[in-house]
Amino acid sequence: MAPLVLLVEDEILVRLTAAVGLEEAGFAVLEADDAAQALDLLSRHDDIFAVFTDVNMPGSLDGIDLAQLVHDRWPQVRILVTTGGADLSGGLPDGSEFLAKPYHAEQIVSCLRRALAA
Repeated sequence: MAPLVLLVEDEILVRLTAAVGLEEAGFAVLEADDAAQALDLLSRHDDIFAVFTDVNMPGSLDGIDLAQLVHDRWPQVRILVTTGGADLSGGLPDGSEFLAKPYHAEQIVSCLRRALAA
């Protein structure tokens, strides 16, 4: 069974491109366009291996808030955070990774494969 990744991105074209790249690399993908939808999916799918989230999203929670909630509630889930702004890796939960935009699907895949191997 393919490792399941939750992709959280409000820009549909960015999300679609990332999802296709992940699927082509052998990952299964669930998609959410905000943190509330992501939390709902996490509560219904206990087999999510990793969350790949953008920082800037609509709603009351941003990607950093989501990363912290995931870390606290689902400590086994790997967290990968992206944004077009400054490097935020210092403000992320332990074990999280930061990937700056623009990124290539291969960079996401590489991060996730490292997490699988750990």
